Amino acid sequence: MAEKIGGVFDAFGLKTGKQKFEYTAAGGVYAGENVYAVLQAPRGDATEALVLCAAWVNTEGELNESGVALVLALARYLKRWSLWSKDIIFLITSDSRAGPQAWVDAYHDLHTPPAVASLPLKSGAIQGVVVVDYPTSRGFESLHIVYDGINGQLPNLDLINTAVRIASGQMGVRTTLQEMWSHDNQYKDRLRTMLRGMVNQGLGHASGPHSSFIPYHIDAITLQAYGDGWHDEVTLGRTVESLFRSLNNLLEHFHQSFFFYLLMAERRFVSIGTYLPSAMLIAVNFTIAAIGLWLKSGRLNDKEENKSSDGKASEGKNKLLESAGEVPSAAEQPDVVSEERPLLLSMAFVVATHFLGFMPLYLFNNLDEKNFTSAFYIFTLLNVILPPVLCAIFTKSFAPTALHFTLIKCFSLLLLGMFLSALATLNFSLSFLIGVFASPITFINPTPKRKWTVGAAWMALLQGLTPTTALVGVALYWGEPLSEILKEAAFGWRVWGMWTQVVVWCVWWPAWIIAGVLVAGSWAVEA
Repeated sequence: MAEKIGGVFDAFGLKTGKQKFEYTAAGGVYAGENVYAVLQAPRGDATEALVLCAAWVNTEGELNESGVALVLALARYLKRWSLWSKDIIFLITSDSRAGPQAWVDAYHDLHTPPAVASLPLKSGAIQGVVVVDYPTSRGFESLHIVYDGINGQLPNLDLINTAVRIASGQMGVRTTLQEMWSHDNQYKDRLRTMLRGMVNQGLGHASGPHSSFIPYHIDAITLQAYGDGWHDEVTLGRTVESLFRSLNNLLEHFHQSFFFYLLMAERRFVSIGTYLPSAMLIAVNFTIAAIGLWLKSGRLNDKEENKSSDGKASEGKNKLLESAGEVPSAAEQPDVVSEERPLLLSMAFVVATHFLGFMPLYLFNNLDEKNFTSAFYIFTLLNVILPPVLCAIFTKSFAPTALHFTLIKCFSLLLLGMFLSALATLNFSLSFLIGVFASPITFINPTPKRKWTVGAAWMALLQGLTPTTALVGVALYWGEPLSEILKEAAFGWRVWGMWTQVVVWCVWWPAWIIAGVLVAGSWAVEA
């Protein structure tokens, strides 16, 4: 395939290059060969470039025959124009997942040879990328604009606005987002579009070949032809040409519009100033609860204090004052007194639990695909018994008091609030979704032994809020088996640099484990 396409580019008089790559993830090998050609700008100095890309096989596993043919046709057509001030790179990748990532890594010299070969030919800094996905030879009804990047990153909103205005305004093609094929611009459809975008951004996976470019601060989108209609490759070709002419007129990189947004429709969005406070409020909830627990842990009520020797001495002093005819003032009889906090044991337990998260992180990123399902079910079973087992080991080994459990919850909530507030500025959707799932942890407190039913109810609720339960929900949302979801996550970790797993297993899961230990502590320590 690469040889034939390279021959076509050579026939057009373009400089051509090829690149082989090979990745290994989840016991599978992902290998292929990319081919690309560079159209040198007649009015440029090779300092800036645009990329027109088409994958030989699209994200659905279909042969992108019309998309590749359109890129080849545009390569010959655009070469005739003398107005280009930026080089144009025509890229044909062997697939939609590993190929684009290998090419863009090698373009920026961040690849890992010999698994990923270096590029024999380069141009200037890439200003924009448009990917064409047209797998059929029939006419299409609408253009589906895919814009989600890896780890929730997004292209500049101006690129999406330009594509929408050209397609719908000039070409008369209806545009859609987030697979909302029948969008009536009503509240329900806007909400569904926004929530679908949040789920995709929260998962952090690549939604198309364009996603591999966005981490390099390259604005990129994919244009997918959808449905059966009267629009054909000529309409799509004119749309791409107009989009490239618009990008060619840029004097500098897109920067005036938004990089953080939630789209509700093609022409409606929510800016970061509107939606960010919601995630911050959830994160602050954990921080405020941690501060409250810290203040509570440093105080004892007078009932507990009277049990100590100091309390008895204070009571004797008050009796002497009364016999002498003096009444102690209210200031001399405080309701609460300070208490020294046992920090070391509580902090060590929280830190050890967070380090425990590296075990599932390593496990699910290094297993073979055939072992994913069995490993997941075993891990789910261990999730049920792990909090009580950890609590039993902890109480038998160190004999903690209720104050220790209070401090453990304090430090856990403090870390969770810090992580989520920092994450909200990088991936709002992931921070928001984890914050919602973890919010019940704030209300969990060790209950006295006699209230074992309360602890059992909390434990049942926690089992429905585990990361494994969320993983099952993702599988149902995508309509894929669990093994395929875990395989995608392992591939993203190895190839795309996806760090969603780090947040799930090293932030969310330890907080959930600690909450389970607190509930189990209800049967071991009097509150």
